[in-house]
This record gives sequence, structure tokens and C-alpha cells, in this order.
Amino acid sequence: MAEESKIILSSEDQTLGTIQISPRVLEFIAGIAASQIDGVAKMHGSLANNVGELLGRSDHRRGVKLTMDDDALTIDVAVYIEYGVAIPQIAAKIQENVKQRIASMTDLKVATVNVHVQGINTEKPESDIDPNDIFGTQSNDEDGE
Repeated sequence: MAEESKIILSSEDQTLGTIQISPRVLEFIAGIAASQIDGVAKMHGSLANNVGELLGRSDHRRGVKLTMDDDALTIDVAVYIEYGVAIPQIAAKIQENVKQRIASMTDLKVATVNVHVQGINTEKPESDIDPNDIFGTQSNDEDGE
């Protein structure tokens, strides 16, 4: 996670004051932007994120780390990808979408978006088990045998 210092946006007219953005807001924007890409199964998070999700709290910052060095904004995004998609193409789309969203919403320039593929989400196989007869004890015969 990003340090808790505020990021000050530069604007041409600062007569009204300054605009500060918390790094958490940028992580939130990047998390949503990455998860919007088709082929991204889910964002990678910590144990605390997973427990929070079980309790019904969604954290769009999960899987996003933000660092700022000398006005260079670097964003690391950790994702799970759907099985069968082209990983380089999906990663490039994530990079582009994150950069565009941050730029359009904050006017900040993102130097680097690093995509870390943490795993692949495989589809769940279709089950042949009847949920009304999980032990297979009911017969399909007309006789009732």
C-alpha cells in the first residue's frame, strides 16, 4: 500500500487553494480500472482482503501497490487471469486502462504500470450430480425399482 502522505495536484490557478489526493484513492481507481478488463478473473489480495470479502466488504484497492518517487508514479497490479486468454494482450490492456483512468480522473502522469499475474482462474467443470439426489439413490426407472 502507498504511504499515507497526500499527493498534491498541480493546477495553473492555485488562487483558490491546493488539491490533495490520498494515495488510497489512486489505488482504488487503479483497482477498478484493472478489474474492468475482460480476461481478468479477480484481483490478488492479502488474507485480510479475503476475510473482508467473506464478510461482505469489497476492497477495490486489493492487489494494487502505489509508489511515488521524484514525481514518477509507479503502480503495481496483481491479478488472476481467466484460463485461455492471451496474457501479454490482457496485461497491455490493464496497463493502458490504468494509465488512462488515473490521467483522466486526476491529471497525474503514470510512469509505469507493472502487471503481476499471480495465477490463472480455471472454469469450474459442469457437475453431473443432481442437487436433489446427491447420493444417486433415486432411480430413473418408471417401476420405482
